[in-house]
Formats: sequence, structure tokens, C-alpha cells
Amino acid sequence: MNNEQPIIVGLDIGTTKIAVIAGRKNEFGKLEILGFGRANSNGVKHGQVLNIDETIKAIRQALDNCYASNPNLEVNEVYVGIAFHHINSLQTRGDIVRHDTDNEISQKEIDQLISDQYKTYIPAGDQIIDVIPQEYTVDNFQNIADPIGFSGVKVGANFHIITGDKNAIRNINRSVEKSGLITKDLVLQPLASSAAVMAQEDMEAGVAIVDIGGGTTDLAVFYEGILKHTAVIPFAGENITNDIKTGLGVLKTQAEQMKVQFGSALANEAKANAYITIPGLRGMPAKEISVKNLANIIQARMSEIMDFVTYHLKQVGLDSKMLNGGIILTGGGSQLKHLIQLTEYVTGLNARIGLPTEHLASGHIEELAKPTYSTCLGLILKGYDDYEHNRKQFNESYRRVEVPETLIAPVEVEITEEHGIQTVHSAHGGGRKGMSSFWGKFKNSLIDIFKEEEDHQL
Repeated sequence: MNNEQPIIVGLDIGTTKIAVIAGRKNEFGKLEILGFGRANSNGVKHGQVLNIDETIKAIRQALDNCYASNPNLEVNEVYVGIAFHHINSLQTRGDIVRHDTDNEISQKEIDQLISDQYKTYIPAGDQIIDVIPQEYTVDNFQNIADPIGFSGVKVGANFHIITGDKNAIRNINRSVEKSGLITKDLVLQPLASSAAVMAQEDMEAGVAIVDIGGGTTDLAVFYEGILKHTAVIPFAGENITNDIKTGLGVLKTQAEQMKVQFGSALANEAKANAYITIPGLRGMPAKEISVKNLANIIQARMSEIMDFVTYHLKQVGLDSKMLNGGIILTGGGSQLKHLIQLTEYVTGLNARIGLPTEHLASGHIEELAKPTYSTCLGLILKGYDDYEHNRKQFNESYRRVEVPETLIAPVEVEITEEHGIQTVHSAHGGGRKGMSSFWGKFKNSLIDIFKEEEDHQL
């Protein structure tokens, strides 16, 4: 256990669930999970907080469950993920002419270049969430990853600007604060998920991260090591559940259970003669549901989501010939049977499931390595990137917290014998370091942008 590292907490406020995970990096640079709690989410729709009181109640419940997993924890500050359907992105270009051309380009000049982009015109009611430099130019030199140390007269860059609805952001902030927590930073959820499931070679090859949650499907597209596009699609697992409920005339809880247990994203793969028996309501006869019909409903909605993904990829000129890394599916909705095949059929790209195991220390319970928690673990990685680059101050007063037994998987021991000598092999190992440079591309603090001047004026 590396007790010199701070404990960082991610808070994922989703449409169907709210998750709290506390983690700390070990000596191998992997995350050891020190606390984990989740609760059903009732006040959020399509990633947007509509009922603050219900959201506060759910956050507190998830926090209580986290404390129950490890009573030694103390959670004050959290990294919070945001993704609602009022998130937009645009591309801009910025340049500055240097006054002191005798000296090398400094960090201060780059900060000024980035700061100038916050003056970009955006629609009323929106605010800029983040400004992400893509590639820099210095005079006639192009595609420079880091211009600091170069010499030249003019330095510029292409920028990816992410915007969001002011009121939606304010509601998230208030829910967190009224739950007794401090928002350390707000992070766009598709970027957090990407950090958790993507390796450095994926960024270079070109890849689209598709995070299928309960209320939104989050998209982040990378090409040649650069974030090219982000989008939030307002359709996801909750829409599929509602389609099943309406189409088959069942309760929402029954629809969700059928989707998880018997659902398939490809109707051709479903058995034509298989049926699910649903108990009748108030003395009514039981209902027979065709597994094939269930799959038809799921495939229709999931195909629509993938059509949106294809549309966004074409918008930025990254079709099937450009993204060699294909599509990485993550989030709770990615666990649907045959989703990989449907994704490949609709988009024409190779697809695979993205698990956050790349950055998790070995030996934890399987639940934590599910794609459902990619965003929450990515939020912790964002916090560690801030810590390692001295962007924020971190409280390191509770260093003696150990990984609780409830979050440790049973150790599988394999005994082999050779030449009369027995060797014991444990399943718990170290592992190589993860993609530490991911968040280095997104260095700007978000939280200062969200300080509401209106709140101070009231």
C-alpha cells in the first residue's frame, strides 16, 4: 500500500444510478479501491438533474453505502461527472503574436492563448465548460504537440470547445453541495470514461469511445492522439426499457429485468420459439412474451443510437477508413448480448467492450471492473492527473485507510510442482502503469468556470 498518495473520490451522477468510488494509486500506478457505494437515481433524466431533493437523497444513500464498505473513510471533496443532452462542442482557431521573440515560448503565453478562447461567442444560456487544445502551430511549423521551448513570432492552435447549459450545471453543483460535499472539479463524462478504458495506442490509432449509460450515450472521438469530437446522445438504456414496457405491455421493473436477463441487440440471434412468462396483475392470467419480439424492440432502439454515432463520425470526417482502433463500447448498456455484432454492422467499424481493468489494481471484486463504473473510475484518474501535475491542493490527512476485505476478491492459489519443488502462484499481481498522459492533454481546471456569480448576488 502506497500511503503517500492522496485518496481521490469520483461521484457519477447518472440517470439510473449514482455511484461513489474512493481510490488511491499503489506503487505500480494502479488504483486500489478503498470505498464503493451506489444507489438508485430518481431525480435525474437524460443526465440532467430535474429534482434536486431526490438527487440529494440518492447521493447521500450512495455515500452511506460507501462508508458502510469502509468505515475508516472520510469523504469531503469529489470529482463529479457531467453529461446531459445540452452539451455541445465546436472547433475554433486562435493565434497570438509574440512580443518577446528572442526568448522561447513560455507556459504563460500558452495559458493566454487558451484563456482567449473563453471569449468565443456561444448561444445565450450556455457557458463554456472546457477549452481543449488539439494541435499547435509556430510560424510555419504545424502539428506541434507541445510548443513550449520553441522560438517564433506567432503561436496558434486549433481548439475543441465544449459548452453546456448554465442551469443544468447549476443544478448539479447545488445537489452536490447540499449533500455535504465539495465539488473538486466537474469533468465531462465521455472524457472520464475514455481515460478509464483507453490505452495510449488507442489514441494514436484512432478510436471512438461510446459510453451507453441509463439516460445518455456519451461519445468521445480520438484521432492521431488528439480529441477530435465529443457528443452526448439523449438516448440510452432507459429508452430501451421504456420501449419494452410500452411495446410489450409490462411494468417498467419487468421490462428492465427482461432486458438484462433475456435481451439481445440482434433479433436474428434470438430463439424464435422461446418465451418468457410474466405473472399477471391482480388476478389476471400470466403473459407470454416472445424473446424474438423483445430482441426486435431492443435492436430498433440500439440501431438508432448507433446511427447517431455514425452521424457524428461523418460530421468530423472520421469514417470507417480512418479509425483503425474502431469503437470501444462501455457503460452499463454495453453489456447487452450481441451488441458488438450490431455495432459493427451499423457503423462498419470493429467494436469491443472497454473495461476499466487497465487501471485497476488486481485482486478487487469483479463488480468494480464492470463497464458500468468506467466513468467513476475515470474521475479518480482525472483527480490523480491534477495531483501529479500540481494543479490542485489535496488533503492527505487520512493516509492509514486500507483496502477493506469486502472489496477484495478471494485469492486463487495455484500450486505447481516441478522436480519435487512446489511453487505457489497467487492471482494478485502488480501490472504495468496505465495511460498516465491522457489527462495531460486536458490541463485546464473546470471548477472555476462554474462559480455562479448570480448566487453571490442573491
